[in-house]
Amino acid sequence: MQLVVGRIGRAHGVRGDLFVEPMTDEPDNRFAIGSKLKTSNNETLTVADFKWHSGRFVVHFEGFEDRTLAESLKGLELSLEIDPLKLPEDPDEFYDHQLVGLKVFLEAEQIGVVREVIHLPGQDLLALTRLNQDEVLIPFVREFVPTVDVVAGKIQITPPVGLLNPEDAIVSAGDSNEN
Repeated sequence: MQLVVGRIGRAHGVRGDLFVEPMTDEPDNRFAIGSKLKTSNNETLTVADFKWHSGRFVVHFEGFEDRTLAESLKGLELSLEIDPLKLPEDPDEFYDHQLVGLKVFLEAEQIGVVREVIHLPGQDLLALTRLNQDEVLIPFVREFVPTVDVVAGKIQITPPVGLLNPEDAIVSAGDSNEN
């Protein structure tokens, strides 16, 4: 499976280094020296070196030894062949591409499919397309998403009252005020 891991930006310096916008949580692994990356114009580039410079990721590719030649790569996306089932070392972490497309279940009933993983500063959200075609966002925390089974292709959720059906929260709030 081809996974997009970055986008090439402008050249840095005169020796062919390029700023790369990483599109992966693991740029140091994905851009390891010797890694072969496919460009969006179907070229293969080999990583000769990489570093972090003032908080930005800089990569040098074999065969691109001057600024002018390196500038010809600006704007290209970089992808890498990966095993789609290989999980991160932490059992509570998943790659976005492994979550997108998983079926989402509430108890034994399928309610939708993960369309996208949204990364926010406070927490990640799963954007679900429900079977009735509307969308709902589920905070991707263990309390609401206790089970993720990539191999089986499914996620089990336990959302709080009102998350899937806001009218349920209104009814529950009204019931709690009665004595």
